Amino acid sequence: MEQPADSDSNDRVGDLLAPEQPVTDRGQTELAIQRGALFETDDHVAPRVGDTDDSVVEDQAGRAPEVLAARDGFYLATVGETGWPYVQYRGGPQGFVHVLDEQTFAFADVRGNRQYITTGNLVSDDCISAFFMGYPNRIRLKILGRAQVRDTDEALAERLCSVRTDGRVERLVIVTVQGVNWNCRQHITPRYSDAGLAPTLDRMATLTRENHLLERDNQALRARLAAG
Repeated sequence: MEQPADSDSNDRVGDLLAPEQPVTDRGQTELAIQRGALFETDDHVAPRVGDTDDSVVEDQAGRAPEVLAARDGFYLATVGETGWPYVQYRGGPQGFVHVLDEQTFAFADVRGNRQYITTGNLVSDDCISAFFMGYPNRIRLKILGRAQVRDTDEALAERLCSVRTDGRVERLVIVTVQGVNWNCRQHITPRYSDAGLAPTLDRMATLTRENHLLERDNQALRARLAAG
């Protein structure tokens, strides 16, 4: 996909990345997205603004590929020609987001509501922001990158379609990572999917059945004792 020649657009990601100090945008927003790759660890992914739980760094540093592969959805933000941001949700089975290397992840994009807003935005501006949430263990990973769309690439399509969202695949989206940041886990309400709860629910059902049998045996023993 041919990249736009707009120098302002090309510089935008670089402006947001903070190699040493947070960047202040019009005096309102401090951004602390670290330059880095998916496999980087320690201070390369350390949250530096507003993080009240530094343990997130020790717990998650270097685990970005694992976290991406375990997600069944993420939020993808793009910007249109009018300057308005647009956020879309991309979902699928665990593993539909494929980590290709330390700097790249990709997924097969399937037909949705056919508005093509995200796809259209990427024609004029390839900058994206991706937000990956891990609700059960209260983690969130923010990624800045540049996305390209490919309509044909048989080798890549075969890899990305090995695990993908159900539906008709219309394009392949490849994101080159420019920056990563593990955000603090404050205010994240733990949420659990049916699949995530299934082992616990199955165990509870087994325990309920066993408890029912024990109660029945206990009642039988009490009846025998009462009968003398």
